[in-house]
Amino acid sequence: MQRDDLVDLNAFLVVAEERSFTRAAARLGTSQSALSHTMRRLEARLGVRLLTRTTRSVAPTEAGERLIGTLRPAFDDIGAQLESLSELREKPAGTIRITAAEHAASTILWPALRRLLPDYPDIHVELSVDSRLTDIVAERFDAGVRLGEALAKDMIAVPIGPEMRLAIVGSPAYFATRPVPCAPQDLAEHRCINLRMRSSGGLYAWELSKDGREVRVRVEGQLTFNSMPMMIDAALAGLGLGFAMEDAVADYLAEGRLVRVLEDWCPPFPGYHLYYPSRRQPSAAFSLLVDALRYREGASRTGTVDAGAPPPDISAAPTPRRP
Repeated sequence: MQRDDLVDLNAFLVVAEERSFTRAAARLGTSQSALSHTMRRLEARLGVRLLTRTTRSVAPTEAGERLIGTLRPAFDDIGAQLESLSELREKPAGTIRITAAEHAASTILWPALRRLLPDYPDIHVELSVDSRLTDIVAERFDAGVRLGEALAKDMIAVPIGPEMRLAIVGSPAYFATRPVPCAPQDLAEHRCINLRMRSSGGLYAWELSKDGREVRVRVEGQLTFNSMPMMIDAALAGLGLGFAMEDAVADYLAEGRLVRVLEDWCPPFPGYHLYYPSRRQPSAAFSLLVDALRYREGASRTGTVDAGAPPPDISAAPTPRRP
């Protein structure tokens, strides 16, 4: 195999992943016309058509899909081996790509990165804030962060945060003219602030449970947001009841700016986990980040990791529903 073959095959993988010559060219640092020429040259050399082109999109043909299935594991293995060479350096180095929802990124990932990165200038981190349940293998992320109940199958999972709870909250001004709800069905008599899920586009049904009884409430009100911080702002303004992460409203509750209701219907659920493919061979930089993020109850987040501890079995993780 010639060196140009590897370059062309890598370019084909990028085009197939991006489904766009424009985005693929930007990612590869080349022009769209040069990339189109490379693909035509590769198809002519192989004697098969690899891509179906339309005015709006690009998609792999059946031959292209078969080639992707062969190339992706091979290129991933080459990348992992190259990353492992960084262990021979005096300090860990390399680029780590992580996808996480906004709440996890701001409350867990960013504080850990802020402490870690100044001491390791050769480690580069790309953090993609996205509420979708991203396929980290297909989109070439090194790891993802999601709630423990929302993890993909066949992944190694590392807990990076404590159990979490949601809280139903309203302002004192809101409750000045309305009764406090005592049961989930009472929410039908209240103005509630809806949250539209960025992943599915649907409205989030408030998930409540008590003594083994689970209830999903479709609430109604004047306002709908796809941002939890905006939902909290609206609740503070007295425009309805919000359903938010407990830690996000803790200060407002302590200050008396918000009042919590139906607390006994909001039990804790598994917190955030960092997850990554079990077949991945972690680089020194990635292992260092995992160590910095690993949650240890009652201990500093910068302590040493127990390398012998088995990862949690998440093969039977339920379908995610949390916001």
